[in-house]
Amino acid sequence: MTQIKFTSKPDFFLILRNRIDGYFKDNNLNKTGDFRLYSKSIILFSALVALYVILVFFTPSTWLALLLCVLMGVTLAAIGFNVMHDGAHGCYSSNPTINAIMGFSLNVMGGNVYIWKQKHNVNHHSFTNIEGMDDDIDIKPFIRVHTAQKKNFLHPLQHFYWVLLYGTTYIFWVFYNDFKKYFSGKISEYTPIPKMSIKEQLNFWSSKIFYVFLFIVLPGIMVGWIPMLVGYLVICYVTGLLIAVVFQLAHVVEKADFVDPVSSGFSVEDEWAIHQLKTTANFGTGSKFLNWLLGGLNFQVEHHLFPRISHVHYAKMNEIVKETCKEYNVEYKEYRTMYQALKSHVMHLKAVGQAA
Repeated sequence: MTQIKFTSKPDFFLILRNRIDGYFKDNNLNKTGDFRLYSKSIILFSALVALYVILVFFTPSTWLALLLCVLMGVTLAAIGFNVMHDGAHGCYSSNPTINAIMGFSLNVMGGNVYIWKQKHNVNHHSFTNIEGMDDDIDIKPFIRVHTAQKKNFLHPLQHFYWVLLYGTTYIFWVFYNDFKKYFSGKISEYTPIPKMSIKEQLNFWSSKIFYVFLFIVLPGIMVGWIPMLVGYLVICYVTGLLIAVVFQLAHVVEKADFVDPVSSGFSVEDEWAIHQLKTTANFGTGSKFLNWLLGGLNFQVEHHLFPRISHVHYAKMNEIVKETCKEYNVEYKEYRTMYQALKSHVMHLKAVGQAA
């Protein structure tokens, strides 16, 4: 694995980490989830089961069914944001088994938590916005997210067609990207996947088969293959669009920095924490609804600095991080609303797509 070297200037992050630890100690809080996360999990899983049962076994009229498919897409994305994400980061609960179960919800939704941990927890969080290392910014050849990436004839129009393309994120993830990584043994250009055990390989194949049966075969048998296909594509589009937009707004915006490891000699001039702050932006942190629905992923700065702390604590941590950044003269990147962040994302796509 090609290594990126970060400059060692630990004072800022040392002080910040001590202040965050002090907050939890002074308030006698665990860094994992609490009743807010557990109650939300019950609501989301109950909604998913109810929507599935209604759509598959008590199929309503066409327009109502389509509306329920949209809601199901939102619910799947919300489970990923809230339950799976905290579980895979090991901060849903202090119990490792519960974390593993919640992380495994990704497998039920068609993905693979083992590959996702390597892709997200290791690569994305370690090498955020570093070309060839961070797989999240590899949308080639359809989207160019920074000027070090090769330009093609499509890119000048990417600020128009992103809406359609992002909707394919989920279905490509389930049926293409996971298999590409599985068979190639690589997460990104410079990073291989640690060898999967027999158990992990069995999990990979069995959960993929189970997903196809649960979301394609059984609904097809019960409601007919054409209605199933239409409903399934609606669900996938909504889920994919939400997933893509939320993660893009955190890193692919005008304020975010990008690094070309080749031109920088595989060396980053900042310490790791400063690099996270330069490549990450928050959005809409004043909205309690967004925080609830997105699992705190609108607080991406706090999440990237402290990925093993549950999202239910990010709003309080936000105050400490901002104060420390101000004290050390470190820029804290944030968009007041989700609309402002989305606008910045589109403007960034336009600028990069048209740049030489």
